[in-house]
Amino acid sequence: MNTSSFRIRIRGPLACFTRPEFSTERLSYEVMTPSAARGVLEAVLWKPAILWRIHAVRVLSEIKWTEFRRNEVNKRVSTSDASSAANGRTSLRDYFADEDRAQRNTVALRDVDYIVEASMVMTERAGAEDNLLKFRAMFERRLQSGQHIYQPYLGCREFPAYVEAADALSTAIGETKELGWMLHDVDYGADRRPRFFQARLDKGIMQVPAWEDAVTA
Repeated sequence: MNTSSFRIRIRGPLACFTRPEFSTERLSYEVMTPSAARGVLEAVLWKPAILWRIHAVRVLSEIKWTEFRRNEVNKRVSTSDASSAANGRTSLRDYFADEDRAQRNTVALRDVDYIVEASMVMTERAGAEDNLLKFRAMFERRLQSGQHIYQPYLGCREFPAYVEAADALSTAIGETKELGWMLHDVDYGADRRPRFFQARLDKGIMQVPAWEDAVTA
């Protein structure tokens, strides 16, 4: 399968890559997850004909934490209800956010700076005129001009990400440690099941296994 490789720098003042085992409080992983990195790249360019694969995350700045409380709502509209209302079959009930707020604790990362090594892969939905050279040029043009489909973010939409081409001189931190089980991504098939991998930081670099080698929860 044809691929095209990229090195992209992603940084920002705050980030929270929430661990899924915490249902209400937000506690971030120590390093950006592959799914979060994919989301940032898709914010720059997404097409049905391409798929982003994340291969490594290089940590450029020391892992630092911050803790704060945020107001969040307890409920959200279901996908089926929203779809029904959009099609005119039913109407959504009035919702007052001020009556449904709750304060929740967030343990987030601060001053994050990464280089993400990724590749663009053609999918089965590619047309006859689609090719990697076309999409690579499109991505690089959008990256250089700062164009986004939506604002890239670092785990939570409130934490914007700054995205640019990676500087060849940027070096990773020297830290080596086990990071434990980390979310690789979600299998968006019928079951929508998450996949995980044993993450490790080796001299500031976290290698990401192939999607097929990740473990289904």
